Amino acid sequence: MSATTVKKAVPAKKLRPDKKGRITLGSLAKGISSFWFYTDDKGRIILEPQAEVPAYEAWVFRNPKVLAAIKQGLKESAEGKTVDLGDFTKYAADKID
Repeated sequence: MSATTVKKAVPAKKLRPDKKGRITLGSLAKGISSFWFYTDDKGRIILEPQAEVPAYEAWVFRNPKVLAAIKQGLKESAEGKTVDLGDFTKYAADKID
């Protein structure tokens, strides 16, 4: 990773480690479940934010056809290519096998 790969830079902020060497990211880590940690050849520390997916949803990302269909559906929806199929509340209590 290099400075040329950064898409949006934010102003630098000085962070000081506590007595145990820990740095608190505070609001910088909002919405982030974990980070990958890297160091580059200049000794810089790079934290790459990660978003984790619940195990019961991971199958979607392992199935290229399903993922492609979801992406296509989201694209069509964003383009306004939707069809109103009416109200399905009468089926809400139906048992699903």
